[in-house]
Amino acid sequence: MGEIRTETRPPFIHPTAIVNTSEVGNDTRIWAFVHILSKVSIGVNCNICDHCFIENNVVIGNNVTIKSGIYIWEGVTIKDNVFLGPNVVFTNDVRPRSKQYVPIQPTIIDEGASIGANSTILAGITLGKYCMSGIGSVVTKNIPDHALVYGNPARLKGWVDEFGQKLKPHTSTEWISEEGVIYTQTETGLKKIL
Repeated sequence: MGEIRTETRPPFIHPTAIVNTSEVGNDTRIWAFVHILSKVSIGVNCNICDHCFIENNVVIGNNVTIKSGIYIWEGVTIKDNVFLGPNVVFTNDVRPRSKQYVPIQPTIIDEGASIGANSTILAGITLGKYCMSGIGSVVTKNIPDHALVYGNPARLKGWVDEFGQKLKPHTSTEWISEEGVIYTQTETGLKKIL
């Protein structure tokens, strides 16, 4: 039986990674051929896989998984417990032109969100708490809390709980999990009834 580890370890940085920031939390692992610029904050217990690039003015929370091949541009905030599948694409300019600079529009990936592999996230939007974007989705607008979206463009296809399990309709404004937990509709999506 495995032991539960209670002590923390300093971050692991692969010898081929270039990490210019000193703000990397304990128990975080940064793998091969990752490049992280100096004005980046990374929380504890994160996993940043091979071949990623993280630009200045990015904030990454705790317990975040960033799979291989992801470039995270200025203005992106990734909150705690987020999962980013391989090759997720972020944009940070809604009108891209060479050598014409417009103000960065912040993009927020809220707590517990899961973004499927090869999804594209447009600049200036918020993906709500515990939402899930399916593989290859093109996310062009804000996504509500607990929403399940997929497609091009991504559209609401249902609701999920904190574990990514699909919720079933319970009443006209409530949904229920397999465990019997009820969620109610709010202005920002769904919320668990305590």
